[in-house]
Amino acid sequence: MDHFDSAGLRIAYLDAAPSPEIASPVGADTVVLVHGFASNHGVNWVNPGWVKTLTDAGYRVLALDNRGHGQSDKPHEPAAYATPLMADDVARLLNHCGIEQADVMGYSMGARITAFLALGHPHRVRSIILGGLGHHLVDGASLPPHIADAMEAASLDDLTDPTQRMFRRFADQNGNDRIALAACIRGTRQVLSAAELGTIGCPALVAVGSTDHIAGDPHALAALLPAGEALVIPDRDHNFAVGDKVYKRGALAFLAARS
Repeated sequence: MDHFDSAGLRIAYLDAAPSPEIASPVGADTVVLVHGFASNHGVNWVNPGWVKTLTDAGYRVLALDNRGHGQSDKPHEPAAYATPLMADDVARLLNHCGIEQADVMGYSMGARITAFLALGHPHRVRSIILGGLGHHLVDGASLPPHIADAMEAASLDDLTDPTQRMFRRFADQNGNDRIALAACIRGTRQVLSAAELGTIGCPALVAVGSTDHIAGDPHALAALLPAGEALVIPDRDHNFAVGDKVYKRGALAFLAARS
């Protein structure tokens, strides 16, 4: 992993070159991957095969560990996790790597960050893929705030709510700093209005599993984006949609057509 400075925070990232065995039809195009809450670049993007899928297709791939996650710095103050600040981390990664414009794919919280990046830094974004996040980007009802309480509970055994237990188990499996994750949930509650989404003019794909009860309606979100389209991933929930072959095929087709 490499690191860069983002306004005083040390942020870790992976930089993967296109596969040298494959003649790239896309030149030097870069895809930036932004993972979800309580995950990291490896769990969200390397292990499910996304980095290989994209580099085999001829793309350079950058995948960061969001602040509070993985090998990046982990502040404990909720204010440090405001979504625009996390979007600025992605913009600074592009600056650090000397990339003027990239396609950006985020999953769940990472999709929220990606949307804020497209709003705040539109010239840096060629297209966006919002995975695991539908209309809850607007109404704010995706990851419930009581997940923060789950991070602070003494033990998984103290929790009875299924959503709390799912995210606490996921956080423990990935060896996270749970105080940082609680701060992240409390700090990254920002939403975008329909009017703001209407100003995001780049091509946008909204990809959500058909049994994902956390993301919200992908069609409703895609309808608010001027160049939006929806992809429903059959028979997949919020966790298992990430590495699905339908998602990968749809993303590759979208990237190939977006220019």
